[in-house]
Amino acid sequence: MHGSSVSERLLELCRLTKPFAHGRVYGVNYYFVALLIVCTLYAVIWGGAPERIGASAYAVAVAATHLSLLTHAGQAQDGEFQKVEFGVLTVDVLLFASFTALALRANRFWPIWVSALLGLGVLGHLARWLGPEVIPWAYAAILSIWSYPILAIIALGTWHHQRRLAKYGADNSWSNSSVRWDPKPPAGRTS
Repeated sequence: MHGSSVSERLLELCRLTKPFAHGRVYGVNYYFVALLIVCTLYAVIWGGAPERIGASAYAVAVAATHLSLLTHAGQAQDGEFQKVEFGVLTVDVLLFASFTALALRANRFWPIWVSALLGLGVLGHLARWLGPEVIPWAYAAILSIWSYPILAIIALGTWHHQRRLAKYGADNSWSNSSVRWDPKPPAGRTS
């Protein structure tokens, strides 16, 4: 190992520390998984309904993404992220739609931020589809780089919920926007 390059040493380290899937190295970021569990439990236990829904949806999406990558880990000769990952794309689009709906209904700021970050990931899939020359590690990075900020935003939203409860004694989870969309016009003159 004395004369080997840095990349060979890193690959060897990956082989020693990452689990194998179908005979290939397939990594699980255990730090992220631990943080995901902690943030999800924090939101589920101390958050309001939007925090519980958002954290649970995100945790399920992370598991679905992992399963999507595991199911084809041994099938592709070139490895993951060589082309558009349609399983991951499906999970990302569904999660983006879920958080967008949550942002429209919840009386919270943080689902808007999470939706924006998830939208960037969906655009990463579009970039890979439109430009197949995109480097695989760059494609993988644009999909995963937002994972830690999303967890931080969910935790921050839960913390703000707790602050509002302490300050006001209550925290309305859902916006009352349905009043604006009432199909009946107001009674009397409007102009």
